[in-house]
Amino acid sequence: MKKLKVIFSTLVFTAGLALSSIAQANDIKIGVSFRMLSDVGYKHGELITDTVEMWNKEGGINGRKIDLTLYNDECKSEKGVANATKLAYQDKVHVIIGSSCSSVTLPMVPVITKAKVPQIIPHSTSSKITMQGSEYIFRVPVSSRFYKLVQGKFTAEQQGKKIAYIYVPDQASMVFAKEMIQYMKDEYGVEPTYAVQAGEKETDFRSYLMKAKATNPDVIVLSGLVDETVRMLVQSYEVGIPKSVHRVANSVASKVEVPTNAGKAAVGVVYSAAFAASDTRPIAKKFVKKIKSTYGVTPGHDFSQMQDLLDMLKPALTKASAKFTGDLAADRLAVRDAIAGITNFTGLASGQNTSYDQILKRWKKLENSSCWYSYIQPKWRSIIKKIYERCLIHRSFF
Repeated sequence: MKKLKVIFSTLVFTAGLALSSIAQANDIKIGVSFRMLSDVGYKHGELITDTVEMWNKEGGINGRKIDLTLYNDECKSEKGVANATKLAYQDKVHVIIGSSCSSVTLPMVPVITKAKVPQIIPHSTSSKITMQGSEYIFRVPVSSRFYKLVQGKFTAEQQGKKIAYIYVPDQASMVFAKEMIQYMKDEYGVEPTYAVQAGEKETDFRSYLMKAKATNPDVIVLSGLVDETVRMLVQSYEVGIPKSVHRVANSVASKVEVPTNAGKAAVGVVYSAAFAASDTRPIAKKFVKKIKSTYGVTPGHDFSQMQDLLDMLKPALTKASAKFTGDLAADRLAVRDAIAGITNFTGLASGQNTSYDQILKRWKKLENSSCWYSYIQPKWRSIIKKIYERCLIHRSFF
């Protein structure tokens, strides 16, 4: 009798596993790998988690539950590759979201291409990522090859052509600087007064800044991740580079951590980004209110790009999952084709077009007025009031 009970229990357990496997096979599986080192980075993860939970509470997608697997790659390429491999072959996801850092996303592309699992990028801007020719990689943010047009044209025509460049080995930071250098050569026939790539994990940039200062530039381009950008801005004043020299940063300067940590050194920084919290469109105002009330921060363009990604992904998954057969390869292909078929999407980065003349008028009007850093702690607001809000510049060109 005891033996029969054991056998019966085993049968029940086996049946339970089978039912569980069937249920999981019917799920839509999303894998995530991106940088969640900062408080804001974790909030991006919370936005994804909360959105998926909402989808599931609403009945899922086509009645299918969404199964979310989220990994932190810490902006380290080896972890990004490991995460992509695990998501593709072990977790067997239908689509991957990630990464934040271009230096991580770039080596992930061969992995996901070989596995034939579509990947959609929320933040990485390096033009090299999508120029690899993979049919499985998709990008939400503006590519660096377009940022160079925006920043290069504005800098040359409004700030000066004597430009010094300091950039770090991070893929996006390096590509932004190098593409802007090439753009200035091609369009204006000017060489950098100074250009240098700092070493990996360097924290003291003063020797480079002193050399840049010696060239007497009109502009200094400081291209790095958040920590490096903050350090370069602060140290640029420590070595005596005057305020009259314009500071230009890449789109990372739109992140709240830059002015919060750089303080006075962030005043006057010029950059281009995909979204401004001052955007008056109803869709933007509603989004800013939601992020402020839910996560306690005013969103920069990284938040907006993640939201746009999720808003595009849901209808793509709705279309694709209606054709799911249970064959993973075929289902992944359906997701890829559905993402590729997205057209006429209007999101948070889809602002109205603005002429260059209108941009210049906006620049002059805002030079002495408060800018969009309403999310800055009150003690910094008077200091930050002249930070460049003109991230809307990019709308003239895309």
